[in-house]
Amino acid sequence: MGTTASQLGKDLLSEYQVSTDAHKRFTELLTKDEKDHQNTRVSMERILTLPELKSNPFRKRICHVFSTSEQKDGGLTFEDFLDLLSAFSDSATLEIKSHYAFRIFDFDDDGTLDRGDLEKLVNCLTGETDDTRLTTEEMRQLIDNILEESDIDKDGTVNLSEFQHVISRSPDFVSSFKIVL
Repeated sequence: MGTTASQLGKDLLSEYQVSTDAHKRFTELLTKDEKDHQNTRVSMERILTLPELKSNPFRKRICHVFSTSEQKDGGLTFEDFLDLLSAFSDSATLEIKSHYAFRIFDFDDDGTLDRGDLEKLVNCLTGETDDTRLTTEEMRQLIDNILEESDIDKDGTVNLSEFQHVISRSPDFVSSFKIVL
């Protein structure tokens, strides 16, 4: 049974509403002068004032991954902002969400999650205070366990397909990898 015209209209209206809400939130971050210019890029510092990102431990990495800035400064255009919201939306597929999660966790942008990336990932999740930081031995053991479970080809790193394989066995991933304005 195909999609009805009525359902298609509702889907388009829903997409339009999300885009309109996103544009409203984006333009709230612009200065008065910036609102007059096309393709204005909002600084990462201003993007990070959004409540939806403010408490996310990966907020700076998220901006860097979605930024198309040649300066690699994490600043976002409206199109970058829409890409970010799309990847974190309920309608994004597991493949899209896991692809962006992998890029966010790949702190050195080398296409693999190595021990350094995994340590930064754990520190982001646990916090980097003396009270929450793992000991060197605890960190080594945890990363050994992660690699034991995830590193299928045993090369000491987790590549995108290995990461996606692990994520596919995590039923909560799709519902928890989201940002809603």
